[in-house]
Amino acid sequence: MSLRFSVLASGSTGNAIYVETDNQRVLIDAGLSGKKMEALFEKNDLDPSSLDALFITHEHSDHIKGAGIFARRYQLPIYANAKTWNAMDSMLGKLTPDQKFHFEVEDTKVFGDMDVQSFGVSHDAAEPMFFTFAHGGRKLSVITDTGYVSERMKGIVGEADAYVFESNHDMNMLRMGRYPWSVKRRILSDLGHVSNEDAAHAMADILDTNNKPTSIYLAHLSKDNNMKDLARMTVKQTLEERGYQEGKSLKLYDTDPDRPTALTTV
Repeated sequence: MSLRFSVLASGSTGNAIYVETDNQRVLIDAGLSGKKMEALFEKNDLDPSSLDALFITHEHSDHIKGAGIFARRYQLPIYANAKTWNAMDSMLGKLTPDQKFHFEVEDTKVFGDMDVQSFGVSHDAAEPMFFTFAHGGRKLSVITDTGYVSERMKGIVGEADAYVFESNHDMNMLRMGRYPWSVKRRILSDLGHVSNEDAAHAMADILDTNNKPTSIYLAHLSKDNNMKDLARMTVKQTLEERGYQEGKSLKLYDTDPDRPTALTTV
């Protein structure tokens, strides 16, 4: 009885996360081309033809770019909420009715031996949501693409054994960078993305009620306004200031836009 996952790709250029148990294999988002998605699966010796479902968090292209072709190629059912379907349906190409399923916000569904819970986040999409996955007493929580992490979100994702957690930008890099002010304002808003420091404070709040060893994967780093070393350093420093030392019971991991993390047991 084990829950395993790999962050296949994470960043502003494309996102996809693979989760499996002994009986179920699912994909969260498919934000790269079909060819690139298949290459990521191959790097981890995973077989996309074994997938049972594709979950979509929201309709932005870095989350759905390869969703339509992947669903057609491997006859996958796609799960998304009604507003997201309305926003993305025309972008996915032709799908059969038996490939379109609704998974509404704040719902829990059972997929074989895996419990999947959805929850809403704050982002400039039709109705963005992310997921927790539970199996055999273990829990994985995935939360990116949110302008802030509310107390409600913290409560839902808490008590997990592993987190894929947004650490999108460094505040100084964003403010001094080349983006026009309208884009900077969007990223900094409650409908944008959380910074390294804000992500770390949210993680610390969650860890205050997390009485178990925990792994945190820093995800969705901006290509232009962040760096892996900077994100890790900022998060580590902020967590240490809150009393959490990286070591045996707390581990931080990087993610990449074009290289999957190892398939890891939660």
